[in-house]
Amino acid sequence: MDELMTRSERRSGRPWSVPLALGDVPEAGRHIDLVADTKTRAAVAEHAGLAALPRLEASFDVAPHGRGGLRVIGRLSATVGQTCIVTLEALENEIEEAVDLLFMPAEALPLVATAELETPADAPEPLIGGAVDLGEIATEFLILSLDPYPRKANAVFQSSTVGKDSAHPFAALASLKKRQPGEER
Repeated sequence: MDELMTRSERRSGRPWSVPLALGDVPEAGRHIDLVADTKTRAAVAEHAGLAALPRLEASFDVAPHGRGGLRVIGRLSATVGQTCIVTLEALENEIEEAVDLLFMPAEALPLVATAELETPADAPEPLIGGAVDLGEIATEFLILSLDPYPRKANAVFQSSTVGKDSAHPFAALASLKKRQPGEER
């Protein structure tokens, strides 16, 4: 089963898939704790462009909402390995991200007439196939919470001094401009 799920995940482009059907959520709700195994963390790290992902956990409370919808509230927690943009050294960052999403059947969502209209930030997500994918939610929230420019504490960029003493690439053009006929300098 694990091998089949892994092949299916690769085909769908999802490095971590933990589907939960609407019918599997009792009226009182359901609490789910997820801890990604080594293979899953490696796949998510590659998908997210991370150097490493030593820890990836998520905790969700899933409850029915309205007619055929689900509310997913929880927390994502991870340790991510990134590369400092200044020193190019490895660094680790801790991520703690709150999750609060509402899923409704696609037919219950208001139709958007034009692409120019903006969707409100708290608009429900479509519930596709009567299920939510908690692994995909955790992966998306992880990627959205990553620092795009990770930097080690006290890292200072020092520009190269090689270019200051030598002529820059356009120095030859400056000398040609000085010698243009009809101009006196």
